[in-house]
Amino acid sequence: MKILLVEDEPKVASFLHQGLTEQHHTVDLAADGVLGLRLAQANSYDLLILDTLLPGLSGLEVCRQVRAHDTSVPILMLTALGETDDKIRGLDAGADDYLVKPFAFQELLARIRALTRRRHDSPSANSVLRLADLTLDPSRKLVQRAGQTIQLTAREFALLEYLLRSQNRVVSRVDILEHVWETSFDTGSNVIDVYINFLRKKLDKDFTPKLIHTLVGMGYVMKEE
Repeated sequence: MKILLVEDEPKVASFLHQGLTEQHHTVDLAADGVLGLRLAQANSYDLLILDTLLPGLSGLEVCRQVRAHDTSVPILMLTALGETDDKIRGLDAGADDYLVKPFAFQELLARIRALTRRRHDSPSANSVLRLADLTLDPSRKLVQRAGQTIQLTAREFALLEYLLRSQNRVVSRVDILEHVWETSFDTGSNVIDVYINFLRKKLDKDFTPKLIHTLVGMGYVMKEE
């Protein structure tokens, strides 16, 4: 894969650059947010890894500006800030996942695999999914409701695809973690609730019928109201 790594700590940047290169990835490195944004806008990457606190332009702002023009590239935020509010700010800026420093390199690799996986397991993997007036085309990465195109981040798209493939069936938070995140992280966090709210704002707020429903203590189900 071609990866953009934006990290201003020289030791961390060198360690990650070496490790990712040894995994046969091509890595472009930027030490500040301004250069990182310039590279992101000038090149096509399979993944962006952004530190949150960067000189020149913060990682959050880089993320926001990239998302304004590219909703599909996976973005992983690296942060020394572990509070839930800080994580939510990163997700709200358009990031698909976050990793709190310090972290094990193997965990980073697991997050990367989860963010960039390809689904070619079955002939139906690329079939268009439908529910009411909502459609999701996996091959084109296109989501529409009532004929209106809905812009989703890579993680939002993966979550919606899983919910649609499980429509009319209740899925628990554990189900979502296993199938969408494909890796273990703090199950006590509210990151799933945050993403469900993101989808509701984009897919349900201005449309009827409502399609995403919460079953308290059980999980979520996607069905016509």
